Amino acid sequence: MSIITLQSVKKDFGIKEILKDASFSLDATDKVGLIGTNGSGKSTLLKMIAGLEPIDSGQILVNSGSKVIYLPQQPDLDENRTVLEQIFADSGEHMALVREYEELSDKLAHYPEDSQLMSRLSVVMQKMDASGAWELETNAKIILTKLGISDFDTRIGTLSGGYRKRIALATALLSEPDVLLMDEPTNHLDALSVEWLQSYLNRYRGALFLITHDRYFLDRVTNRIIEIDRGDIYTYTGNYSYYLEKKALAEESAVSSQRKHQGVLRRELEWLKRGPKARSTKQKARIDRIQAMRETEFKQVQGKVDISTVSRRIGKKVIAINKISKAYNGRTLIKDFTYEFSPEDRIGIIGGNGAGKSTLMDMITGRAQPDAGNVDIGATIHIGYFDQHSEELLTALNENQRVIDYIKEEGEFIPIADGTKITASQMLERFLFPGNQQYAPIHKLSGGEKRRLFLLRLLMSAPNVLILDEPTNDLDVQTLAVLEDYLEDFTGCVIVVSHDRYFLDRTIDTIFSFEEGGTLRQYPGNYSVYLDYKKAEEAAQQEAASKEKSSKIEPEKPASQPKDSESKKRRRMSNWERKEFEQLEDKIAQLETEKAEAEKALLNVTAGNYSQVQKLYEQVETLKQAIDKATERWMELAEMDA
Repeated sequence: MSIITLQSVKKDFGIKEILKDASFSLDATDKVGLIGTNGSGKSTLLKMIAGLEPIDSGQILVNSGSKVIYLPQQPDLDENRTVLEQIFADSGEHMALVREYEELSDKLAHYPEDSQLMSRLSVVMQKMDASGAWELETNAKIILTKLGISDFDTRIGTLSGGYRKRIALATALLSEPDVLLMDEPTNHLDALSVEWLQSYLNRYRGALFLITHDRYFLDRVTNRIIEIDRGDIYTYTGNYSYYLEKKALAEESAVSSQRKHQGVLRRELEWLKRGPKARSTKQKARIDRIQAMRETEFKQVQGKVDISTVSRRIGKKVIAINKISKAYNGRTLIKDFTYEFSPEDRIGIIGGNGAGKSTLMDMITGRAQPDAGNVDIGATIHIGYFDQHSEELLTALNENQRVIDYIKEEGEFIPIADGTKITASQMLERFLFPGNQQYAPIHKLSGGEKRRLFLLRLLMSAPNVLILDEPTNDLDVQTLAVLEDYLEDFTGCVIVVSHDRYFLDRTIDTIFSFEEGGTLRQYPGNYSVYLDYKKAEEAAQQEAASKEKSSKIEPEKPASQPKDSESKKRRRMSNWERKEFEQLEDKIAQLETEKAEAEKALLNVTAGNYSQVQKLYEQVETLKQAIDKATERWMELAEMDA
């Protein structure tokens, strides 16, 4: 059943036609990946479906009663709320109950004898039980923890943009809508969080319509791909790998059709040149057909980003890091790290959010200084730094400057890899900026197009060391694929900070992983090889832990003492102890039943009956202690009987 339907939707921004005549539908079981080059209109399409962007013509129909949630790239959150308050902002009574429950619990921890607090807590617990607020709070905390957020009382205003995006993501997931519209949900997530989100969305029962640059994510989550290509919509039933296969075939077919058309047209034009007389109906029809063929337009195969800039010579000495350390607010990010980069290095830096990855890049580039140690840069080194936070991008780009003027600042004529020079306009065309867009002000570009423009300017400066800090954020999959090819042939050192598993697999051959206490551990190979190492380590640790546990339960026997000799020495249960062991099982079950009944009575106690609340509360605590004590004794006897 279709939940959302687009019928002949058109959208034009003047310098660019976003949608010409878009028609498609989204079914209840669809998990759709929306792809296209930066600036093609992906985010605009999501906003139109969400009702946040007007359409020029056509209509968007949403099934009555369907709940649609939109997760933008830059969510707008209330800075005065705490994390949990933001999560439950649209939950009404649930939020009020959870907040009051936590406040009462905190007060009772300080004033356990306060009967009024106890009574109110009982009422709140009863309401939470009836409304399902317990489950809602538990799910919220699980999702937040999986996304790397553990302090639920922190104010939104104190958090970075990356953490705010995670909170917005958790809010969207918790709402369980019929349709979830997501714009780059994997941005600002580390690899473990991306893996968890991927697994979560695979189990998600609603429809998904998402934009992402993460090709592994696209491949494993989606069952349908929709592509925007110069205003037209193309649909492929299958995941990203299927799309690539069918897209290549479609392009080959289009090229073949155009060649056939041109061949027929050439022959027809030769006939026309011979001057046929349009006396017969057949001849006139043929002339009309030739005119129609001449007017037929074929959409050229989408241009590919062409990165063919030159790079300068690199010497033997690149970057030497000697025993650097760095701490913030008493937390050690990097401790005694030493490494000497070589001209051929392809290094991937990984670690959780806030681990210190960007801090390390800032120290290498001189933006930050280490607390101890030093960084020595070779004399021939020219660093190109692609910053994930786009701080340099924002300061370097004059929003009112024309695109072509920004590139001309690097040079009117640009040397390329084959030794020739091309104009600034030609270089922009290679980076998919057509003529009409080159003379537009930079503020007319999308976020991804600005990132692509900055990347072009960076590569035009001919660096011999490339530092790419989360380069996959906001770049389309087409540009990423070409950047990966460029890095393969790049004659210099490459340092990549990324959570994009596909990009890391394509571009690096050594991993530096941020681990506990500011340690950077080196692993040979790409990201997939690193995962194999970690899985092997975890398996070995589990096996060692299992052996250690077994040895504690049944200590190893001295080599000089026979096994059956020791078994005779082991004390066995007396008849009285065996009877106690059998009785304990029934006793623990009985205590558990009494505890459950007391807890139920506590929930149902009449408001204001403070003495009864206090009595039941004490009864529950006493039963808990009795259960713990009986269980401990049962385990003692069980080991004796083993």
